Amino acid sequence: MYAEAMQQLAIKSDGVYLDCTFGRGGHSKGILDLLGSNGQLLAFDRDADAINAACAQVMVSDKRFKLKHSCFSQLENIVNSEDLAGRVDGILLDLGVSSPQLDTPERGFSFLRDGPLDMRMDSSSGVSAEQWLFSVDEKDLVKVLFEYGEEKFARRIARAIIEQRVKSPITTTKQLADLIEDVVPIREKHKHPATRTFQAIRIEINKELDELSTVLEQAIRVLAPEGKLVVISFHSLEDRIVKRFIRNESGAKHNPGKLPIKEIDILKGVLKKAGKGFKASAQEISQNTRARSAVMRVAEKI
Repeated sequence: MYAEAMQQLAIKSDGVYLDCTFGRGGHSKGILDLLGSNGQLLAFDRDADAINAACAQVMVSDKRFKLKHSCFSQLENIVNSEDLAGRVDGILLDLGVSSPQLDTPERGFSFLRDGPLDMRMDSSSGVSAEQWLFSVDEKDLVKVLFEYGEEKFARRIARAIIEQRVKSPITTTKQLADLIEDVVPIREKHKHPATRTFQAIRIEINKELDELSTVLEQAIRVLAPEGKLVVISFHSLEDRIVKRFIRNESGAKHNPGKLPIKEIDILKGVLKKAGKGFKASAQEISQNTRARSAVMRVAEKI
């Protein structure tokens, strides 16, 4: 949703912008193309591969641009260190796994390509999916599969994983995908049986939903008045968090424990919702099927 994101950010030539999910730099390049000589773009990504790939791009030598290796829950610390708090005109979050991550077997994100069972967005730190599956409690595994994957066969899949690891560790994406395919009794049309499980495990080991909740709270504090928050999500759990956050931070709120309500007790909303969720166009979906589940939500700081 490149064009839609650029339109909603409404780039000012001398503005300050954050690209919290640099990826391969597509959105960042678009923002830089619209900035004038006094504009600034600060981007970051938790994936070291994305940072290394960026070094080959011309934009890294642009004086208006800075790139940090960091998860986006560090947004406020990074912005403060650059003395940009309260001056940010737009923040972009393009959530989920990037195409290069999915297409690289060694990263272990996809069940369509055999590779080590890793799934870490920052492979230099944290626990891999293989390590997590080897030690996780069965009850906790069921909870993760059910809540993060919305997997109705969570108990059946968890039991099979626990039984298998007693015999030998699950070390590759193919091993895990084959195991799930063997135990799931019903097939969803056009969806591999391992889809929900892989999603759930990835979300858990990368703490993706916690990261999202944290960065949304920080975004409000660093945005300038009339600054834009643009978030593109790819599954319902992410979109639900974004939608609720914007709703809760929009409009007037009050303390229900104080009656009658006085004007002084009313807490003014700090965000203004900019329309309903935007969806990818049919043309974009035809060129990139991964865009079919994308939802973009936009808010403006009052």
